[in-house]
Amino acid sequence: MEEKPATAREMAQVETIIGRILQVGVIFSAIVMLIGLALFLITGYSGYAGDFVPRQMGMILAGTWQLKPYAIMMLGVYCLILTPVLRVVVSIYAFYKEKDHLYVAITTLVLIILLIALVIGVKG
Repeated sequence: MEEKPATAREMAQVETIIGRILQVGVIFSAIVMLIGLALFLITGYSGYAGDFVPRQMGMILAGTWQLKPYAIMMLGVYCLILTPVLRVVVSIYAFYKEKDHLYVAITTLVLIILLIALVIGVKG
């Protein structure tokens, strides 16, 4: 049995969800970065020797657990970077519900490109 295309009401709900994802992602990232900045300003210490900044996710998570200000700020930056990626994932679902296979393919390609860029950025 074939699925019916999404109604206008369903698509409006998906658009609302996409908007919320962007809002919450940006606000959450800002809060995390502000917590890191506040810790840095209060302690005057980055949590690391010299001008070192953690860039690998394992180091960022370990540093966040240890309340190192630079690690917390970097976690906020990573969350901010991942927010639009999550939006692309939700868009793929929305286009699938609309039965718009061309845009599903295009958006999936965009997601693959974003993930490749993230891997290249993390690995160097």
